[in-house]
Amino acid sequence: MSRSIITRRGFLRTTGAGALAAAAGGLPRPGRAATLDEIKQRGYMIVATEDDYRPFEFIKDGKPTGFDTELLAILRKKVPFEIKQEIIPWTGLLQGVDTGKYDAAVTAALITKERLQFLDYTSPVSDATIYYVKRANDKSITGIKDLAGKTVGVQAGSAMLQALPQLEAMLAQSGGKLGKVVQYVSYPEAYQDLAIGRTDFVTNTVINLNLLVKEKPGVFELGQPVAAKTYIAWPVKKGNASVLAFLNDFLAEQRKNGEMYKLQKEWFGQSFEDMPLSFTPPA
Repeated sequence: MSRSIITRRGFLRTTGAGALAAAAGGLPRPGRAATLDEIKQRGYMIVATEDDYRPFEFIKDGKPTGFDTELLAILRKKVPFEIKQEIIPWTGLLQGVDTGKYDAAVTAALITKERLQFLDYTSPVSDATIYYVKRANDKSITGIKDLAGKTVGVQAGSAMLQALPQLEAMLAQSGGKLGKVVQYVSYPEAYQDLAIGRTDFVTNTVINLNLLVKEKPGVFELGQPVAAKTYIAWPVKKGNASVLAFLNDFLAEQRKNGEMYKLQKEWFGQSFEDMPLSFTPPA
Protein backbone atom coordinates (compact mmCIF):
# COMPACT_ATOMS: atom_id res chain seq x y z
CA MET A 1 0.00 0.00 0.00
CA SER A 2 1.35 3.43 -0.92
CA ARG A 3 2.05 5.87 1.87
CA SER A 4 -0.36 8.71 2.50
CA ILE A 5 0.59 12.09 1.11
CA ILE A 6 1.01 14.94 3.60
CA THR A 7 -0.99 18.04 2.76
CA ARG A 8 1.35 20.89 1.82
CA ARG A 9 1.77 23.85 4.16
CA GLY A 10 1.45 27.53 3.43
CA PHE A 11 -1.77 27.47 1.36
CA LEU A 12 -3.02 31.06 1.05
CA ARG A 13 -6.79 31.37 1.17
CA THR A 14 -8.58 33.99 -0.92
CA THR A 15 -11.44 35.63 0.98
CA GLY A 16 -14.50 37.04 -0.71
CA ALA A 17 -13.33 40.57 0.07
CA GLY A 18 -9.90 39.81 -1.36
CA ALA A 19 -11.38 38.47 -4.58
CA LEU A 20 -13.54 41.59 -4.91
CA ALA A 21 -10.54 43.86 -4.41
CA ALA A 22 -8.59 41.93 -7.01
CA ALA A 23 -11.38 42.31 -9.54
CA ALA A 24 -11.68 46.01 -8.82
CA GLY A 25 -7.94 46.50 -9.30
CA GLY A 26 -7.89 44.69 -12.61
CA LEU A 27 -5.92 41.78 -11.12
CA PRO A 28 -6.49 38.16 -12.17
CA ARG A 29 -9.47 36.30 -10.80
CA PRO A 30 -8.87 33.03 -8.90
CA GLY A 31 -8.15 30.31 -11.43
CA ARG A 32 -6.76 32.70 -14.05
CA ALA A 33 -3.04 33.43 -14.20
CA ALA A 34 -1.78 37.01 -14.20
CA THR A 35 -0.36 38.35 -17.44
CA LEU A 36 2.98 40.15 -17.42
CA ASP A 37 1.19 43.51 -17.70
CA GLU A 38 -0.97 42.66 -14.68
CA ILE A 39 2.12 41.62 -12.73
CA LYS A 40 3.75 44.97 -13.53
CA GLN A 41 0.56 46.79 -12.58
CA ARG A 42 0.29 45.21 -9.14
CA GLY A 43 4.03 45.46 -8.58
CA TYR A 44 4.97 41.86 -7.84
CA MET A 45 5.24 38.33 -9.23
CA ILE A 46 4.52 35.27 -7.10
CA VAL A 47 6.66 32.19 -7.71
CA ALA A 48 6.72 28.84 -5.95
CA THR A 49 9.78 26.73 -5.24
CA GLU A 50 10.08 23.32 -3.65
CA ASP A 51 11.39 23.02 -0.10
CA ASP A 52 13.54 19.87 -0.27
CA TYR A 53 14.84 18.83 -3.71
CA ARG A 54 18.60 19.03 -3.77
CA PRO A 55 20.55 20.36 -5.61
CA PHE A 56 17.82 22.40 -7.29
CA GLU A 57 15.98 23.92 -4.31
CA PHE A 58 16.41 23.24 -0.62
CA ILE A 59 16.86 24.93 2.75
CA LYS A 60 20.32 25.21 4.32
CA ASP A 61 20.96 26.97 7.63
CA GLY A 62 17.43 28.34 7.48
CA LYS A 63 17.87 29.93 4.03
CA PRO A 64 16.77 28.77 0.56
CA THR A 65 19.60 27.73 -1.73
CA GLY A 66 20.30 25.59 -4.81
CA PHE A 67 20.55 25.94 -8.59
CA ASP A 68 17.06 27.36 -9.17
CA THR A 69 17.40 29.64 -6.14
CA GLU A 70 20.55 31.21 -7.59
CA LEU A 71 18.89 31.75 -10.97
CA LEU A 72 15.95 33.35 -9.17
CA ALA A 73 18.35 35.71 -7.37
CA ILE A 74 19.70 36.87 -10.76
CA LEU A 75 16.15 37.36 -12.06
CA ARG A 76 15.26 39.51 -9.04
CA LYS A 77 18.04 41.96 -9.92
CA LYS A 78 16.75 42.42 -13.46
CA VAL A 79 13.03 43.05 -13.01
CA PRO A 80 11.25 46.34 -12.15
CA PHE A 81 8.89 44.60 -9.73
CA GLU A 82 9.14 42.49 -6.58
CA ILE A 83 9.34 38.70 -6.81
CA LYS A 84 7.60 37.02 -3.91
CA GLN A 85 8.72 33.46 -3.28
CA GLU A 86 6.65 30.80 -1.54
CA ILE A 87 8.57 27.69 -0.52
CA ILE A 88 6.28 24.65 -0.35
CA PRO A 89 6.37 20.83 -0.61
CA TRP A 90 6.16 19.41 -4.13
CA THR A 91 2.71 17.85 -3.81
CA GLY A 92 0.81 21.16 -4.17
CA LEU A 93 3.20 23.07 -6.37
CA LEU A 94 2.02 22.41 -9.93
CA GLN A 95 -1.60 22.62 -8.88
CA GLY A 96 -0.89 26.09 -7.52
CA VAL A 97 0.43 27.18 -10.92
CA ASP A 98 -2.55 25.64 -12.72
CA THR A 99 -5.08 27.47 -10.52
CA GLY A 100 -3.31 30.82 -10.95
CA LYS A 101 -2.21 31.01 -7.32
CA TYR A 102 1.40 31.26 -8.51
CA ASP A 103 2.54 33.09 -11.63
CA ALA A 104 5.27 30.50 -12.21
CA ALA A 105 7.15 27.71 -10.49
CA VAL A 106 10.89 28.29 -10.34
CA THR A 107 11.43 24.63 -9.64
CA ALA A 108 12.88 21.43 -11.06
CA ALA A 109 9.80 20.21 -12.94
CA LEU A 110 10.24 17.52 -15.57
CA ILE A 111 8.52 18.11 -18.89
CA THR A 112 5.94 15.36 -19.43
CA LYS A 113 3.07 14.80 -21.88
CA GLU A 114 0.58 14.76 -19.02
CA ARG A 115 1.72 18.10 -17.63
CA LEU A 116 1.74 19.77 -21.03
CA GLN A 117 -2.04 19.41 -21.05
CA PHE A 118 -2.37 22.10 -18.36
CA LEU A 119 1.05 23.77 -18.17
CA ASP A 120 3.47 25.51 -20.51
CA TYR A 121 7.21 25.16 -19.93
CA THR A 122 10.14 27.48 -20.40
CA SER A 123 13.20 26.37 -22.31
CA PRO A 124 15.05 23.58 -20.43
CA VAL A 125 17.34 24.48 -17.56
CA SER A 126 18.82 21.01 -17.09
CA ASP A 127 19.00 17.46 -18.42
CA ALA A 128 16.83 15.19 -16.30
CA THR A 129 17.10 11.59 -17.47
CA ILE A 130 15.61 9.24 -14.86
CA TYR A 131 17.83 6.54 -13.32
CA TYR A 132 17.49 4.13 -10.44
CA VAL A 133 19.63 4.00 -7.31
CA LYS A 134 20.07 1.01 -5.01
CA ARG A 135 21.89 0.13 -1.82
CA ALA A 136 25.60 -0.26 -2.49
CA ASN A 137 25.74 -3.65 -0.77
CA ASP A 138 22.70 -5.11 -2.56
CA LYS A 139 24.21 -7.70 -4.91
CA SER A 140 20.78 -8.91 -6.05
CA ILE A 141 20.47 -5.90 -8.39
CA THR A 142 23.02 -5.69 -11.21
CA GLY A 143 20.80 -4.32 -14.00
CA ILE A 144 17.29 -3.42 -15.11
CA LYS A 145 16.01 -7.01 -15.26
CA ASP A 146 16.84 -7.48 -11.58
CA LEU A 147 14.36 -4.75 -10.61
CA ALA A 148 11.45 -7.09 -11.42
CA GLY A 149 9.26 -7.66 -8.38
CA LYS A 150 11.34 -5.31 -6.23
CA THR A 151 9.85 -2.48 -4.16
CA VAL A 152 10.45 0.98 -5.64
CA GLY A 153 10.33 4.32 -3.85
CA VAL A 154 9.27 7.44 -5.73
CA GLN A 155 7.99 10.93 -4.95
CA ALA A 156 4.21 11.32 -5.05
CA GLY A 157 2.90 13.39 -7.95
CA SER A 158 6.29 13.43 -9.65
CA ALA A 159 7.30 12.79 -13.24
CA MET A 160 9.30 9.86 -11.90
CA LEU A 161 6.02 8.30 -10.79
CA GLN A 162 4.47 8.98 -14.21
CA ALA A 163 7.51 7.42 -15.92
CA LEU A 164 7.20 4.06 -14.14
CA PRO A 165 5.23 2.53 -17.07
CA GLN A 166 8.42 2.93 -19.13
CA LEU A 167 10.31 0.83 -16.59
CA GLU A 168 7.42 -1.62 -16.58
CA ALA A 169 7.80 -2.01 -20.35
CA MET A 170 11.55 -2.59 -19.97
CA LEU A 171 10.94 -5.31 -17.40
CA ALA A 172 8.31 -6.97 -19.59
CA GLN A 173 10.94 -7.56 -22.28
CA SER A 174 12.62 -10.09 -19.99
CA GLY A 175 9.37 -11.47 -18.59
CA GLY A 176 9.44 -9.39 -15.41
CA LYS A 177 6.88 -7.17 -13.73
CA LEU A 178 7.03 -3.97 -11.72
CA GLY A 179 6.85 -4.60 -7.99
CA LYS A 180 5.28 -2.62 -5.16
CA VAL A 181 5.38 1.17 -5.54
CA VAL A 182 5.80 3.29 -2.38
CA GLN A 183 5.14 7.02 -2.71
CA TYR A 184 6.81 9.71 -0.59
CA VAL A 185 6.21 13.38 0.02
CA SER A 186 9.93 14.12 -0.44
CA TYR A 187 13.00 12.26 -1.64
CA PRO A 188 15.01 12.39 1.61
CA GLU A 189 12.35 10.12 3.11
CA ALA A 190 12.62 7.75 0.14
CA TYR A 191 16.42 7.58 0.44
CA GLN A 192 16.17 6.90 4.16
CA ASP A 193 13.83 3.97 3.62
CA LEU A 194 16.06 2.62 0.85
CA ALA A 195 19.11 2.76 3.13
CA ILE A 196 17.39 0.72 5.85
CA GLY A 197 15.91 -1.81 3.43
CA ARG A 198 12.24 -0.85 3.40
CA THR A 199 12.48 -0.42 -0.38
CA ASP A 200 14.86 -1.96 -2.92
CA PHE A 201 15.47 0.98 -5.26
CA VAL A 202 14.45 4.58 -5.87
CA THR A 203 14.01 6.41 -9.18
CA ASN A 204 14.98 10.05 -9.67
CA THR A 205 16.87 12.26 -12.11
CA VAL A 206 20.52 11.44 -12.72
CA ILE A 207 21.59 14.82 -11.30
CA ASN A 208 19.92 14.22 -7.95
CA LEU A 209 21.19 10.65 -7.76
CA ASN A 210 24.75 11.63 -8.69
CA LEU A 211 24.75 14.04 -5.76
CA LEU A 212 23.33 11.38 -3.43
CA VAL A 213 25.96 8.80 -4.40
CA LYS A 214 28.76 11.38 -4.17
CA GLU A 215 27.75 12.26 -0.62
CA LYS A 216 27.14 8.64 0.50
CA PRO A 217 29.23 6.37 -1.76
CA GLY A 218 29.25 3.47 0.67
CA VAL A 219 25.50 3.56 1.12
CA PHE A 220 24.09 4.04 -2.39
CA GLU A 221 25.07 3.03 -5.92
CA LEU A 222 23.81 4.53 -9.18
CA GLY A 223 22.06 2.18 -11.61
CA GLN A 224 20.92 2.68 -15.20
CA PRO A 225 18.33 4.83 -17.03
CA VAL A 226 14.75 3.66 -16.50
CA ALA A 227 13.05 6.09 -18.90
CA ALA A 228 13.63 8.05 -22.11
CA LYS A 229 15.73 11.21 -22.12
CA THR A 230 13.94 14.27 -20.78
CA TYR A 231 14.56 17.75 -19.43
CA ILE A 232 13.69 20.02 -16.53
CA ALA A 233 12.13 23.47 -17.04
CA TRP A 234 10.03 26.05 -15.19
CA PRO A 235 6.22 25.74 -15.61
CA VAL A 236 3.61 28.48 -16.04
CA LYS A 237 -0.13 28.18 -16.51
CA LYS A 238 -1.20 26.94 -19.94
CA GLY A 239 -1.68 29.83 -22.34
CA ASN A 240 0.08 32.47 -20.23
CA ALA A 241 2.18 33.55 -23.21
CA SER A 242 3.47 36.85 -21.83
CA VAL A 243 4.93 35.36 -18.64
CA LEU A 244 6.36 32.42 -20.60
CA ALA A 245 8.09 34.75 -23.06
CA PHE A 246 9.40 36.90 -20.20
CA LEU A 247 11.01 33.90 -18.48
CA ASN A 248 12.33 32.48 -21.76
CA ASP A 249 14.04 35.79 -22.56
CA PHE A 250 15.70 35.74 -19.14
CA LEU A 251 16.88 32.14 -19.52
CA ALA A 252 18.15 32.78 -23.05
CA GLU A 253 20.24 35.63 -21.68
CA GLN A 254 21.70 33.36 -18.98
CA ARG A 255 22.66 30.82 -21.62
CA LYS A 256 24.24 33.47 -23.82
CA ASN A 257 26.32 35.03 -21.05
CA GLY A 258 27.31 31.60 -19.70
CA GLU A 259 25.84 32.12 -16.24
CA MET A 260 23.47 29.15 -16.52
CA TYR A 261 26.26 26.77 -17.48
CA LYS A 262 28.45 28.12 -14.69
CA LEU A 263 25.70 27.39 -12.17
CA GLN A 264 25.14 23.92 -13.67
CA LYS A 265 28.81 23.05 -13.14
CA GLU A 266 28.67 24.42 -9.61
CA TRP A 267 25.56 22.50 -8.56
CA PHE A 268 25.52 19.46 -10.87
CA GLY A 269 29.21 18.86 -11.52
CA GLN A 270 28.64 19.20 -15.28
CA SER A 271 27.04 21.57 -17.77
CA PHE A 272 24.49 20.83 -20.49
CA GLU A 273 25.31 23.26 -23.29
CA ASP A 274 23.59 21.06 -25.90
CA MET A 275 20.13 21.46 -24.33
CA PRO A 276 17.39 22.22 -26.89
CA LEU A 277 15.57 25.55 -26.74
CA SER A 278 12.30 23.66 -26.42
CA PHE A 279 11.38 20.06 -25.70
CA THR A 280 8.31 17.95 -26.33
CA PRO A 281 8.32 14.40 -24.95
CA PRO A 282 8.01 11.70 -27.61
CA ALA A 283 4.56 10.23 -28.15
